[in-house]
Amino acid sequence: MKVEKLVEIIGSDFYTGVPDSQLKALCNYLMDRYGIDQKHHIIAANEGNCTALAAGYHLATGKVPVVYMQNSGEGNIINPVASLLNDKVYAIPVIFIVGWRGEPGTHDEPQHIYQGEVTVKLLEDMDIATFVIGKETTEDEVSAKMDEFRSILAKGKDVAFVIRKGALTDAPEVVYSNNNTMVREEIIKHIVKASGDDPIVSTTGKASRELFEIREANCQSHKYDFLTVGSMGHSSSIALGVALNKPDTRIWCIDGDGAVLMHMGSMAVIGANKPKNLIHIVINNGAHETVGGMPTVAGNVDLVAVAKACGYPNAVCIDNFDALDKELEAAKRRNELSLIEVKCSIGARSDLGRPTTTALENKQNFMEYLKTL
Repeated sequence: MKVEKLVEIIGSDFYTGVPDSQLKALCNYLMDRYGIDQKHHIIAANEGNCTALAAGYHLATGKVPVVYMQNSGEGNIINPVASLLNDKVYAIPVIFIVGWRGEPGTHDEPQHIYQGEVTVKLLEDMDIATFVIGKETTEDEVSAKMDEFRSILAKGKDVAFVIRKGALTDAPEVVYSNNNTMVREEIIKHIVKASGDDPIVSTTGKASRELFEIREANCQSHKYDFLTVGSMGHSSSIALGVALNKPDTRIWCIDGDGAVLMHMGSMAVIGANKPKNLIHIVINNGAHETVGGMPTVAGNVDLVAVAKACGYPNAVCIDNFDALDKELEAAKRRNELSLIEVKCSIGARSDLGRPTTTALENKQNFMEYLKTL
């Protein structure tokens, strides 16, 4: 169905969420209509964040907000849904729009398979009334369901529309860009060269896909890399866990701005532990690029200041390759926790592939390599 019609049927004037490729039509519609607007549309750091933000909107206005997200974010909403929104607590009505990655019977990446299997069940277990919208769902069917949902919302309960692949259409074209010149894949090539035989933990999305293809092009083993294909926002914590237990081995973390924002508290834990063997690199393009390019707030955040406030003894921001190479070598020499923020452009090769090894193979090869260090 046309995305504009879905928005019209729902009838809310406030949306907040975390972008999703399955919801790209909705995301582009909201960006085209509102942009980032405090009264109508805010992109949050994580799904729990936007659920609480939606609750605040309801408290202030008495109106029903909409939270949009990929189904991978359901884990982040469980606490605020169960202990804040639920009608046994504050009875705050929210409409969720959930992109259904990994729907049973459809091909998807490994990190989405189990999440896809439990998507609807998790919502129902949280007492969220659910309706699935597919390519064949009619506007009349959605309108009828929304009429039912209004009576549920009036009781302080929550509802959800689960969106199948390709169900929303006719979104406006929106171009996402910034003024940075460094290309992420080239940045990762420089990191790979500097890291040598050191282990790398890379973040969710295109960064891990590019790292995999760089190893292929270099005829290198993939044993050096742990590709965090799911679990967005947790690669730096994974790297910390490895670094603390391999204190004589330098560990690199290739992170992204959206991932850092999603669970920024991990930086405080890293800073408090100060592992001397961890180099944390944040590639910041100010965008959720892997799922379409919608902006993050990282373009307005001083990540270097955040890192220093969290206890990182070394933190710098660079925007050119000469400075990158210099800082990579300096981080290697100093044997002290370091953060390097790299300002990056938006964009990737159109023919960028995906890892050809399974997630389990990746884990096993990485663990076997760590045993040798």
